[in-house]
Amino acid sequence: MSTVSAIGWFDALNNKATIAHFTYEKFGALGIPIPPPHEQRAITRYLDHVDRRIRRTIRARQKLIALLEEQKQAVIHLAVTGQIDVRTGRPYPVYKPSGVEWLGEVPEHWDTRPAKYFFREVDERSLTGEEELLSVSHITGVTPRNQKTITMFMAASYVGHKRCQPGDLVINTMWAWMGALGIAEQTGLVSPSYGVYRPLHSSTLLPEYADCLLRTKPFVDEYICRSTGIRSSRLRLYPEQFLRIHVVCPSAEEQRSILDQIATGTGYLNAAIDRTQREIALLREYRTRLIADVVTGQVDVRAAAAQLPAEVEETDALVEEEVFGDEEGEEQPDVEKEADA
Repeated sequence: MSTVSAIGWFDALNNKATIAHFTYEKFGALGIPIPPPHEQRAITRYLDHVDRRIRRTIRARQKLIALLEEQKQAVIHLAVTGQIDVRTGRPYPVYKPSGVEWLGEVPEHWDTRPAKYFFREVDERSLTGEEELLSVSHITGVTPRNQKTITMFMAASYVGHKRCQPGDLVINTMWAWMGALGIAEQTGLVSPSYGVYRPLHSSTLLPEYADCLLRTKPFVDEYICRSTGIRSSRLRLYPEQFLRIHVVCPSAEEQRSILDQIATGTGYLNAAIDRTQREIALLREYRTRLIADVVTGQVDVRAAAAQLPAEVEETDALVEEEVFGDEEGEEQPDVEKEADA
């Protein structure tokens, strides 16, 4: 039985109610093809062998992605915090104290002010719940939720959820300590517990620049310092604390130059990350299809299993560093923290 037909088989047996469910009686009535015990052991041995190697390869690819992301963040950090003048590739001629210990010195002509001079909190609620549902992640910022692999249950209604519009800064209140924030590129809905901040008309901070700046490590560290909670995974960054955080802001022209340089300097890194992510997706797809084919008798692995060498016990855990749950972290922050931190 192929993977597709197996899914259709279970779907056909589910009760066609509002929520399909697979009852004990239906499970008990299933006919299950069972190979002889010696063949079951051969199948298990073969699949364990292949699975170990695929997981090891995926783990190596994920470590590569982490290194590429780290390199990309280093490029962004140097540019948006003024450590490098992107027009010359060297430090600025003159710096001044920012007046904020964690920011240190900044280029002399840059402005440094609390976030309340650039943003104001807004609390607009949806009357219909029909707007695009958005996800706010420390990995990808603000993106449509339908582009994510979300395993938590969807709400029955999104009436009353917060609305954001293009250019708004959205902060996942519970996950700010991991950098879960970003600038929205479209009108949509986010959790009622999130913070939505709209640029002031007088703000000279470009949205794209803010998206890069506010996700750098010094700012994330400051979110941690200003967040409150009974333990690290439950820290919350509330609006009054965020709006007090100092933000560095060069001229609009210089911000555009910095953004252009970031795009150039990280383009090849983004391409490498995308390529590696596609490799991981293909490896997972291959593993899923192989398991389906072997356990349903489409592929005979008895001879291959007999020739396998004895497995050496690995000292490190064979667990992929992937997201097990909602990437937003609204319901399962501890799980994603351990998986992706």
